[in-house]
Amino acid sequence: MNRQWFWVGSIIAGLGLAVGAVLWFGPDVKAVQIGAAAPDFKVYDLRNQDSVSFRRHYKGSVTLVNVWATYCIPCKVEMPAMQALYDSLSGKGFKIAAVSVDVVGPQEVRQFADDLHLTFDILQDRDGQIQQDYQTTGVPESFLVNKKGVIVKRLIGAQDWNSPVNRGLVARLLAESPDS
Repeated sequence: MNRQWFWVGSIIAGLGLAVGAVLWFGPDVKAVQIGAAAPDFKVYDLRNQDSVSFRRHYKGSVTLVNVWATYCIPCKVEMPAMQALYDSLSGKGFKIAAVSVDVVGPQEVRQFADDLHLTFDILQDRDGQIQQDYQTTGVPESFLVNKKGVIVKRLIGAQDWNSPVNRGLVARLLAESPDS
């Protein structure tokens, strides 16, 4: 009899979790994956001291969305390669939206970027909403988005963004027509 109640309780608990997940996330939650539209987000641009919408500011560009934090050592390691890629391809329409999820003040994030001589867009989301919108598991996590706003590559952890493979991919995406 106790074993039967165990199974009944387990089934009820499982159903409760499923219903709770649907209520929490809603029925319209879409997986953030390769081939899906990149979610829109609104964050604070540390250089312009204004809010930025992903869809409005990066529309029609090949964009690397990088979710990072100043306390993250792998984030700091990958930033110079991101800068090198940006230096070589920004004139052709390549952009980087580097979104810090630090809760510290903007001046500390700006100082981090200045210390590394970063010239691409340094953004901040102190509420961490981008982590929910992009369903990230930690930092750094990156999403390469084509001109149509579709995710073509998702990577967890530090990457050599200036490697021949990544440079080639970005160059191919830049050569594509936004209508194709």
